[in-house]
Amino acid sequence: MMNRLLILLLMSIVLSCNAMAQEETQQATSAQEQDETSVIKKHNPKKATIYSAVLPGLGQAYNKKYWKIPIVYAGIGTIFYIADMNGDYYRDYRDAFDYQAGLKTDVNEEIQSLANRYSSTSLISLRDYYRRNMELSWIIMAVWYGVNIIDACVDAHFFEYDIGDDLSLKVEPMIRTNYGETAYGYGYGKCSTGVSLKLKF
Repeated sequence: MMNRLLILLLMSIVLSCNAMAQEETQQATSAQEQDETSVIKKHNPKKATIYSAVLPGLGQAYNKKYWKIPIVYAGIGTIFYIADMNGDYYRDYRDAFDYQAGLKTDVNEEIQSLANRYSSTSLISLRDYYRRNMELSWIIMAVWYGVNIIDACVDAHFFEYDIGDDLSLKVEPMIRTNYGETAYGYGYGKCSTGVSLKLKF
């Protein structure tokens, strides 16, 4: 009798421990699932904008539009090259004018050659032309930088935008008969033709 009672007590303790262990596992699993669902982050347009402002192209990388990064840097490189080239010409013609006017004496042979080849009016005109082009290039560079930031911001706003398969646009020819009063009473009036656009979403 004592052995049966001891076996019964031992089995109830063992079975109750297993049941508690099972319950803890389920609680741990549900807590883990809850943590995984709360970790999902939304795409942040503000972050993309700041990234592109700090380093051009970084916002595009954040938006996973990697193909745009070479375009951003090709634009920056091209505009920088044009601005630098115009800056070099501007400094050359400025120095040639200063040498011709006697304001500068220590110049290289290329500047002396420009001063001897052109009149002072031509040198002033060329100097101003290249200065204007240089300044315009830097303005275009600032605009390109702004376009890079705006592009990253707009792309981030549309990052999670989904265009469904049921979106369609149909373009069809159309003939419309206008009913109304004619010379002989009510009946058919004029027919009009046109194009019908049907947007389905």
